[in-house]
Amino acid sequence: MQTTFPTVTVLAIPFVNTTAATLLSHLQNRIDQHQNTFVVTANPEIVMYAHQHADYRRLIQGADYITPDGVGILDGAKILGQPLAERITGFDTLQALLSWGNAHHKSAYFVGAKPEVIDFLRDILPDRYPDLDIVGLRDGYFQNDQDVVADIETQQPDMVFAALGFPKQERFIANYRHVTHGLWMGVGGSFDVLAGTVVRAPAFWQKHHLEWFYRTVKDPKRLKRIAVIPHYLKLVRQQAKQQK
Repeated sequence: MQTTFPTVTVLAIPFVNTTAATLLSHLQNRIDQHQNTFVVTANPEIVMYAHQHADYRRLIQGADYITPDGVGILDGAKILGQPLAERITGFDTLQALLSWGNAHHKSAYFVGAKPEVIDFLRDILPDRYPDLDIVGLRDGYFQNDQDVVADIETQQPDMVFAALGFPKQERFIANYRHVTHGLWMGVGGSFDVLAGTVVRAPAFWQKHHLEWFYRTVKDPKRLKRIAVIPHYLKLVRQQAKQQK
């Protein structure tokens, strides 16, 4: 990890301790300078998967920036006595980069999600970001990485957003980030929210760090994912004891 920010390490994952605005400015500068950049947006579920899979843990430790996407990460940092400045969500970072890219005539490549979501984005993105050069829109149901990677290499986008879900999106980025001199970021289900096929929690729920609860009520299948939180917090408390 080559971040210039101080970090807080939660279960072996070093999170940047900065604000969303400061990180955004830093990422913009790197894009302008054509610096290869790998951003991981990690929540407790990703941290737990990394805890259980050493190869994946090493892979994301090699990212340039790991952001605290999830209130559980903030809670973990507090337990460790090293509070993080704020939550930095993948979706908010994505939106901010797209708006900035639109204002500065940057190019972007989108890979992931279902075909119908990509179809929505094909209609929505040019209207929403008319000055953003959209050089690729590919769903996540491809059989051959090489076809997609060859296209990314040909297009040389300033930004590549991968919505393939973890751990696939981070593995994809780690394997192929070398083919461009731009930013690569895994964004999970963000394309669905951009397309409007999934509705984000209203501002009240976001402000009170209850977005996870809102999404679980809307989609009870997420209960399995929420179930990792108690185990995650137990492991963080163990880490806190070991550090004393």
